Amino acid sequence: MDDPAVVSVQRFWQELGLPGLIDVHTHFMPQRVLDKVWAFFDAVEPRWHITYREEEDERLAVLRAFGVRAFTSMLYPHKPDMARWLNDWAADFAARTPDCLHTATFFPEPGVEGYVRTALEGGARVFKAHVQVGAYDPGDQLLDPVWGMLAESGTPAVIHCGSGPHPGKYTGPEPVGRVLARHPRLRLVIAHMGLPEYADFLGLAERYEEVHLDTTMAFTDFTESRWPFPRSERERLAALGDRVLFGSDFPNIPYGYRHALDALTRVGQGEEWLRGVCYGNAARLFGI
Repeated sequence: MDDPAVVSVQRFWQELGLPGLIDVHTHFMPQRVLDKVWAFFDAVEPRWHITYREEEDERLAVLRAFGVRAFTSMLYPHKPDMARWLNDWAADFAARTPDCLHTATFFPEPGVEGYVRTALEGGARVFKAHVQVGAYDPGDQLLDPVWGMLAESGTPAVIHCGSGPHPGKYTGPEPVGRVLARHPRLRLVIAHMGLPEYADFLGLAERYEEVHLDTTMAFTDFTESRWPFPRSERERLAALGDRVLFGSDFPNIPYGYRHALDALTRVGQGEEWLRGVCYGNAARLFGI
């Protein structure tokens, strides 16, 4: 693929001496679900055009051409009786897409412990929880055994729990902080660096050594114009450099993929930090 945008992304990781990129926050889901997600952005977020609105096979080809060696299929329910069939779809997707980390999800509902155990036994390597869209308390008692299973197995869970782009009843650091107090070994990956409560989520990562943060949409022009990352927190960010993971939100981003990478360089943490964020930290976390 001779597309200049592709060549530009390849050049980014090649100049860092990396074998490619690991993107821990990409979205693949049943097309009818993805269509509804895209329709939401079209209607509610007029600035948020979907840059990579291609068919699934084309989107996979683009990621691979970029040099993304491993990625996820972040998917999530917004109501009961949805997570189980999403997990069935994700298991099939992972089986036919070997470079995708087998992703699963859950919702606070009767039976959740059973289908999460089934997903783990079926090889799920990462889970997605979306507190904002699901509008649930991550500390719901129905989820306590789920968090326990994930902590015991060491399986990471990417959780959207920050209050951006729209606050919810259970967003912010306090609800997820209560979960971590009960399950301090839980490998939570805070999506979007926890924006806009960046400092509070850095604090959770400082307190709990298994907490990671993903860079999804953080530091980009789009996000900095509304929820800028405070310059005063860069020293804390540097100290947590081995627990920061690159995420893009592909395909649901209102800019090109290379911009997400360039945004990381503007944080000014240096090439060693970039190598860890873009590949090494995720490779260690997921055993890649």
